[in-house]
Amino acid sequence: MYSEKTIKHFKEPKNAGEMQNPDGVGEEGNFKCGDAMKIFIKVENNIITKITFLTYGCIAAIASTDMLCEIAKGKTLEEAENISAKEIADELGKLPQLKFHCSIMGQKALKRAIEDYRNKK
Repeated sequence: MYSEKTIKHFKEPKNAGEMQNPDGVGEEGNFKCGDAMKIFIKVENNIITKITFLTYGCIAAIASTDMLCEIAKGKTLEEAENISAKEIADELGKLPQLKFHCSIMGQKALKRAIEDYRNKK
């Protein structure tokens, strides 16, 4: 059902954890499935230099958020805003259609973190 890459990002997420003094924070949740995500970013010269997350949810939710962090790290804010849910799912080796919404949730949380950062500036 899940790719080996998805399982690895679920079991050993590289970017999990709350960030101290983030420049931006974004949250997203889905009350139907019970998943909730919080993304923290540090930004220098318009580039995401650090990104971490806290996710409560299923295998797909945690793996998708970790993969999103991997993709977004080092990107400009504009590039990060354009990361698609499909790109996240494809990097994980596809997600079951029923779990695709998890990659959408991460994408929304990142956009909210970027918006929070811009509102603070």
